[in-house]
Order: sequence, then structure tokens, then C-alpha cells
Amino acid sequence: MADPHLTVWYNTRCPVCDAGIDWQRSKLVAAVRAGRIAFKDINETPDALAQFGASLDDVRRRLHATDQDGRLIVGADVAIAIWRLTAGEGWLAAVFGNRVMLPLTRFGYDRFADLLFAWNKRNGRW
Repeated sequence: MADPHLTVWYNTRCPVCDAGIDWQRSKLVAAVRAGRIAFKDINETPDALAQFGASLDDVRRRLHATDQDGRLIVGADVAIAIWRLTAGEGWLAAVFGNRVMLPLTRFGYDRFADLLFAWNKRNGRW
């Protein structure tokens, strides 16, 4: 099987992140089976994205993914890429990933990710 179009690295130790990815993955069963998308727990391979300069804490803070060309995608851009692959959610990618909204989407995502990271750290998840 060829490399997936999108390999999403996420943090299973964050209950919010884990639940969100589980929910999204359940909507992408056919895409996973077809090899168009893969989901991987960064805690199983902490240095998986070291070649990009991404640390374990970087991935714990924000979603990271690699595309079929081996390029790194980070944060809100990963969510948008996932929505593009999810039936019925392309409109989310169009709304939040357009030229006007993308800077606001990234800003909002990053602030939420920072709060979630701090909450998890405060609760001793890592």
C-alpha cells in the first residue's frame, strides 16, 4: 500500500484530543481502510517528527501531519486537511480555510491549543 495522503500525529494522553480524533476517525473509516489517511499516537514514537524539528511537546500542543509529498502540516491546517477528506465536512474546510478566514482560524486554533496544553500539563498528563 502506498503512503497515506495524510498521516495525522496526535496526542492520546490529552482526553480532548483523543476524543476528537476518535470521533473524526469514525467518520473516516473508508478513507483509513483505503489508505488515504492514517492516525498515529505521538506517544508511541516521540521522535517521529524530529526530522522536521518538531518535539514531542510540539505535537502535544498542536496537531501535526505529513502529506503524501512528505511535507509537514501543523495546527489548524491539519484540521482543514482532515475536513477536506471527510464526507460532508468540505464546507468546514471552505469556510475556515479560505484566504480571509485562515489567519483567524489559525489564531483561534493556536489560542485554544495553548490553553488545552496548559490544562493537560497542570493535570499531570505529561
